Amino acid sequence: MSVDKDVLTTGEVARLCNVAPRTVSKWFDSGSLGGYRIPGSRDRRIPLGELLRFMKSHGIPTEGIDSGRTRVLIVDDDDEICSTLERVLAERTSYDVRSVTTAFEAGIEAERFRPHVILADVHVGEDEGREIPLTLRDADGLEMTRVIAMSGKLSDQQASTLRSEGFDSFLKKPFAVRQLVESIEQATSMVH
Repeated sequence: MSVDKDVLTTGEVARLCNVAPRTVSKWFDSGSLGGYRIPGSRDRRIPLGELLRFMKSHGIPTEGIDSGRTRVLIVDDDDEICSTLERVLAERTSYDVRSVTTAFEAGIEAERFRPHVILADVHVGEDEGREIPLTLRDADGLEMTRVIAMSGKLSDQQASTLRSEGFDSFLKKPFAVRQLVESIEQATSMVH
């Protein structure tokens, strides 16, 4: 999405605020978020300045507007994997990437960073990585964050149960960069 635009759609605002488009419509309809309707249409448009004011007044991070890039949070207790994934994604994509090594740090960083996608090793800590999707679904503003499970230890049968635990997809370690990028792109397309 281009952030050079002066006026945004509700879908674009939803992506920047990491919420559902319906939530943006509610903000608009209640008068909390200023903007206008397209004449002869139900479509809403939100001026960028109005969105910035709204985000700042409600403590919503404006990093998405600043960068306009997909935000990815990596959660893995192996520092080498974190640094390798960060480096590879920085070289081959325009994603804004951060990493943490514990599920606890993931919760704190998710609140601050508002990632579109979290790549979570399910074996972080004492399998605390498996709790990340449940924690996110209860956090305000993170309901639309997609969580991709990572593991080199799970069988295909075990991996098939991850969706019922709230994960959106699964990557079996080791994986190719192409698989990683495709998984992230697919996860973000589920939101938009």
